[in-house]
Amino acid sequence: MIAAAGRLLARTGQAVRPRGGTAIGSPTLYLVVGFVLRLMMLGKPAFQSDEQFYLLVGQRMAQGALPFVDIWDRKPWGLFAIYRGVYLLPFDPVLTYQILGLACSVLTALVIERMARWIASPRAAQAAGLVYLLWQVVFNAALGQAPVFYNLPVVVAALLVIEACQRRGDPLLWRRALLPMLLLGLAMQIKYTVMFEGIGFGLLLLARGRSDGWGAPRLAGTAALWLLAALLPTMAVAAGYALLGHLDAFIQSNFLSIFGRATDHADAYTQLAKEVLAMTPFTLAILLAPHRLSPMRGERPATLPALRIWAIFAIAGFLAFGTWYDHYLGPVLVPLSILAAPALARVRKGERWYGQLLVGLGLIGAVLVPAFQVREKGDAEDFTAVSDLIARELHGRCLYVYEGDSALYRTTNACIPTRFAYPSHLNAMNEAAALGVDAAAEVARVFDSRPGVIVKAESGRPNLPNLTTRALVEKRLAESYERYAGVTLGTRKYGLYRLKL
Repeated sequence: MIAAAGRLLARTGQAVRPRGGTAIGSPTLYLVVGFVLRLMMLGKPAFQSDEQFYLLVGQRMAQGALPFVDIWDRKPWGLFAIYRGVYLLPFDPVLTYQILGLACSVLTALVIERMARWIASPRAAQAAGLVYLLWQVVFNAALGQAPVFYNLPVVVAALLVIEACQRRGDPLLWRRALLPMLLLGLAMQIKYTVMFEGIGFGLLLLARGRSDGWGAPRLAGTAALWLLAALLPTMAVAAGYALLGHLDAFIQSNFLSIFGRATDHADAYTQLAKEVLAMTPFTLAILLAPHRLSPMRGERPATLPALRIWAIFAIAGFLAFGTWYDHYLGPVLVPLSILAAPALARVRKGERWYGQLLVGLGLIGAVLVPAFQVREKGDAEDFTAVSDLIARELHGRCLYVYEGDSALYRTTNACIPTRFAYPSHLNAMNEAAALGVDAAAEVARVFDSRPGVIVKAESGRPNLPNLTTRALVEKRLAESYERYAGVTLGTRKYGLYRLKL
């Protein structure tokens, strides 16, 4: 099955390859394949907990809310600005952000293809772009997770940096590096872990300068200039918050909260083991192909060390913080897809099994993972029905989703009685010390405001609960609320509680 899937995708790539080896059909191919792979997921309002929260923040920003002050999270302002932009368009916001994510993924795949041509044939390079689109779906990073958006500026920056590093004795190296550094800075305003890749690119550029004879003073001065360019977007956002009098909230959420976040080690290492196992096809393709395949025409071997260094720093960014969710592999897929390109080339019979394994498992996973997710999360009709059940009992009061989907705030257009609208911030053990406030005191304050409806889970949860806030919620529900409905979204069950009037 795996080999058949790999051959099918290879034939698809070959069918759009025009005479002469130029893959001018790649944009269409990537768009069609990307759309088909995501078709099962499109329009689902609660497909991913992170994405539904980002869309909620975008909605509330459109209504005047200020991230980190009125609604809390540790993601950078730039990510929320993207979702705020969704509401500038007169379309369904769920489909809008998902189609925007697809467009970014297709553009990223095109740059991957271009870079893969440095080390592989045109057809193999085209297949590398397809591999990226496939494995995005496998790792739940295909719709609107942060890597979907920041991988594009990062891969363009990588292209510019590696091309600049190929120029020997270039007197304009310092200036050529400013644009990729600025692109990395913009990407950091979508996810701060981009800094690891930025460090790797900066070291590559400094190594180029050192090889060209730059002395220590010039290296230090130029490094400071490049660092300034990379930090400029974050400094601009911080300055904006300082002018509004909220610099402390910006610093706490963006830079301090991560150090208060605890780790469920048993769950984390289980996740890491799963991710390492899932990445095995990439490992085999990258380690075996360079030793088995003869050099391609036009190959630029000097780029291989730079690509490998990029991959190492991307992996370091994944490993750094001790939480290894599948979508955190989104940025790692970019350099690994490029490095795997030689394994996707057409060679002698029997020498291509590792390329077929990479494509075949990707194709199978890209079908099965969304199917499991849809089964777990439920469909749009179920979500609308639950939203209606909640909205009719609010009576002008706020909704509090202690456990469940933050998208319910958006679909009911209810007021939110806390800055911590992402449910896990107040219901999970690992976030208790990261919020800058006492989680139990915040939950007590929420109940004191007498929300009209409370949503609480009645099925298993994926992470360890905050036992203190959970006990408080159960106590206050028993005192002031009555359960008026039990609802099911996919395989998840929730109780709806209304205020006793």
